[in-house]
Amino acid sequence: MPNTKQTAVVAVAALFMLFSAPTFARLRLTALPERDNIIVNLDNPDAALVHEERVLALQEGENQIDFSWQGVRIDESSIRFKSLTEDPDALVLLSVSYPPGEDALVWNVYSPEAMDARVRISYLLDGIDQQVTYTAVADQEETQVDLQSFLVLRNFSGEDFDDASWLLGYGAPFESGSRHEETKRVSFFNKDAVPIEKEFTWDSAEQPHEPDREDTNVGIPVHYVIRNTEDSNLGDHMLWPGKARVFQQDGHGSTIFLGEDMAPFTPVGDAMRLYIGNSRDIVVTQRRMSTERENIRRNDNRNIVLHDELRTESVKIENFRDSGAVLNVIQHLDGQWEMVECSHEYEKLDYKTLEFPVEIEAASEIKMEFTYRVKNIIVSAPSPLRRHNQPR
Repeated sequence: MPNTKQTAVVAVAALFMLFSAPTFARLRLTALPERDNIIVNLDNPDAALVHEERVLALQEGENQIDFSWQGVRIDESSIRFKSLTEDPDALVLLSVSYPPGEDALVWNVYSPEAMDARVRISYLLDGIDQQVTYTAVADQEETQVDLQSFLVLRNFSGEDFDDASWLLGYGAPFESGSRHEETKRVSFFNKDAVPIEKEFTWDSAEQPHEPDREDTNVGIPVHYVIRNTEDSNLGDHMLWPGKARVFQQDGHGSTIFLGEDMAPFTPVGDAMRLYIGNSRDIVVTQRRMSTERENIRRNDNRNIVLHDELRTESVKIENFRDSGAVLNVIQHLDGQWEMVECSHEYEKLDYKTLEFPVEIEAASEIKMEFTYRVKNIIVSAPSPLRRHNQPR
């Protein structure tokens, strides 16, 4: 059915000239031709890009095409008119005018002959937003998940779409209608048996170094890691950010709720990490074992102004679980540093962040030690006021 909120009228009225100028035939269409192909592209979060196709009955000569959008949140500066006829130069857009005080415009289009012309009208439409959500159900052994993604469409644009193709910028389009002020939840994709890794992470900048001195029981953050690759039954396209709810099969035909997290934007080849809670079965304690000054430099007054520092850190990891685990230990080294000695391999995430993937067996304890040198540490001189106030 034609849309009642948005109208386009092809108006052609007979024009009689008193002089010898050519006569242009004009025809007035009082009903809007039905939109037979609508595509709504949602890859931009600020506005939806709408393409709609119509077949217009044009007469030879000039044709006035009136397009109005009262009550519809169309950006009038974005409206475009394009001919889809076999000869793209057959129709000529002569001018565009905007009637004062109206949500409308008039295209003046020249047609070399009477024809049924297919045209595309494109515009940006405000008031349509989308949210991507995920549901992940892990098996009892926590080795794989059934991953389902949903798209939540909310339409407050003033426009009704009885049937349209919706695009997210990736993946296959899906067909759905959407009415003004309607919220709809649509299944976007469903992938079974997606492999996961259970990841434990201790970050020296976020977790306490001596948990036995804390008033509360300190837990280690746990994530499910889902890799957006072909080997994981994914990798067809990027994964949009969105809320993710994680469940686990309980072995009795039902599921338990593990947690809720905001899934990050995940390009093909990257990993999505979903937080599922804290584990108190792994305890990490870190202490600085020694700090030594090296390469001391003094000024003319024999005051130390610059030196290097040799630091040794010891990390004790205790696993009280009945199964082994891989703990990612994150360390942050400030300043100009170099590693001198290290008991475990690490990966440099950036110029000051190191990640140590430490494997620890069930019911066991290991120690990780590393020594690094911080170069060119500047010693700030005491202020004159402080020197003046110091006791003699």
